[in-house]
Amino acid sequence: MEKHKAVPQGYMTVGEVAKKMHVTVRTLQHYDREGLLPPAAISEGGRRLYTDRDLIKLHQILSLKHLGFSLDDIKNRLIPMDTPREMAAVLAQQAAAVQRKIDSLSESLRELEALRTEVLQMQSVDFKKYADIIVNLQMKNDYYWLIKHFDDQTLDHIRSRFDRDSGKAFLDTFIRLQEEAIRLQHEKVPADSVQAQKFAEAYWKMITAFTGGDMSMLSRLMALGRFEDADSEWREKQALAHGYIEQVLGEYFSRLGVNPFEESEA
Repeated sequence: MEKHKAVPQGYMTVGEVAKKMHVTVRTLQHYDREGLLPPAAISEGGRRLYTDRDLIKLHQILSLKHLGFSLDDIKNRLIPMDTPREMAAVLAQQAAAVQRKIDSLSESLRELEALRTEVLQMQSVDFKKYADIIVNLQMKNDYYWLIKHFDDQTLDHIRSRFDRDSGKAFLDTFIRLQEEAIRLQHEKVPADSVQAQKFAEAYWKMITAFTGGDMSMLSRLMALGRFEDADSEWREKQALAHGYIEQVLGEYFSRLGVNPFEESEA
């Protein structure tokens, strides 16, 4: 490292750099100790001296730090800036990091706005439901709004039966089978047909996975499509699905010689 008696042309003191880049001298000294931004030269009096190139590197460090990277992460992300291609790569890296931050913040904003809407629609403060809604929003579950309709017993049952992944898988299965029921009805597939009874078997398998043998949960699951304050499209689709599902399950249980719905009401 070069040593100079005075500050030569093209060099800046640590104080000048701090002022230009709106950081403290202590910050620059820390970056030097961490090996992130050593000075380009040292004066004979021991003053750190920097160049315009160091300002660019400092800007890169500050940008990455602002995006939440640790100093160790930043060390691994700093790349040479000796050619236009390398300089362009630095800028591209920073632009990509900024875009990821924007995407993350946009997603956080979407979740906050959705949660705010749900909170205003609920009749009381319920932190357990808020937590469940947040988890489902983070899972990109479009049906997070169903949670506010469940009573405490149903939610406790769901929490005991499913973890994050299995709960999402169950809901995906529920929605898929509802859509299939609507399709079979539109195609006028008879309830006693092989195709309809295969569907009934799959639907009942899903129901037993939900209830876990607790038949008191059966009526709660079947009520999923009957929430009065759900949007009209949801209610119409679920009404269509349930009309057909009741027919095929009735035939299915008739063949089995049992009626779980009557047992759950007993």
